[in-house]
Amino acid sequence: MEFTASSSTLLRTVNTLSGIISSNSTLPILDNFLFEQKNGRLTILASDLETTMMSTINVDGQGNGRIAVPAKMLAEILKTFPEQPITFSASQEEHLLKISYGTTDNEGKCDIPYEDADEYPSLPAMEDITQTVVTSEILASAIQKTLFASGNDDMRPVMSGVLFKFTPEGLIFVATDAHKLVKYVREDITSPVPVEFIMPKKPLNIMKGLMSSMTCDVTIKFNQTNARFEADDMVIVCRLIDGKYPNYEAVIPKENPNQLLIDRQSFQNSLRRIALFSNKTTHQTRLSLSPDEVIISAEDNDQGKRADEKLPCSYRGDKMDIGFNSRFLLEMLSNLESKDITIDMSMPNRAGILRPVEAIEGEQITMLVMPVILSN
Repeated sequence: MEFTASSSTLLRTVNTLSGIISSNSTLPILDNFLFEQKNGRLTILASDLETTMMSTINVDGQGNGRIAVPAKMLAEILKTFPEQPITFSASQEEHLLKISYGTTDNEGKCDIPYEDADEYPSLPAMEDITQTVVTSEILASAIQKTLFASGNDDMRPVMSGVLFKFTPEGLIFVATDAHKLVKYVREDITSPVPVEFIMPKKPLNIMKGLMSSMTCDVTIKFNQTNARFEADDMVIVCRLIDGKYPNYEAVIPKENPNQLLIDRQSFQNSLRRIALFSNKTTHQTRLSLSPDEVIISAEDNDQGKRADEKLPCSYRGDKMDIGFNSRFLLEMLSNLESKDITIDMSMPNRAGILRPVEAIEGEQITMLVMPVILSN
């Protein structure tokens, strides 16, 4: 096994795959990347058993072979190189991966031990699959605008992921942690067969950054246990979260006679300032709503601090004081792109519904945030 590859291409690929490798793996072989060279192409694979990711790059070399290379050591070595070709040669007798680099005036070499590839787990076989195709842009947007609302409670694993629901009417992505909920809908892409599955958080975090830097179609294949995402020269396969997702439609209030219309950026900036004065445990922030203005206020009696700020708005409904967790509101506002947003409400003890006023064509976003009990 021998090949020459670009140092920057290798580093970029290795950095992406490093997100898969667990810091406390129970199998030592999973501390390695799997290198597989075949017909001038090098496939690099990383796995933690639950999620497996592989990426293929072009290399200069016609040999074939498979070895397991220490991931952390390889990444640290590649970080030290400027852009240049690097040659790798696997010595079967010594079980060393020999790395050579540089020019005749400044050349170097190093050896790192490698493991046999036979122990490395293979990609899970998938049968009875269903598949659909979305663009990388849509998938990146769906993940970006939902993932932050997913939970971290090990006792409720279905809420630690994102629901992917494909229907003849459109694609639906949902995330919730019981305090906030996001429903993201694409009406411009449909699936002839209604299906759904729950994606875990780890592969979605990796795909969020990856998809935003790509412009291509993504083929999604899935069955009852696994999902496979194929985009250009990248493949991610992950085990799905087993269980039934909560009935999210039942918690979204349908009757909301009170509506706040406000400039998103101004609201976000004010909220960020006022939140500095809120209680660090509850993050309680009060919205005092009247027809032409909203007063945003927060206080921390233990620290003896408080603040309020008045913003112009358009409010239709009864005068109301309602409290929200400022962190939740700020997360939602930062994941919307519209100039103006609306918050629909019914009563101070019922959820608020955030929506963008200017929606992207084919896209619908509904964000729900539960209120907090206001202190007098």
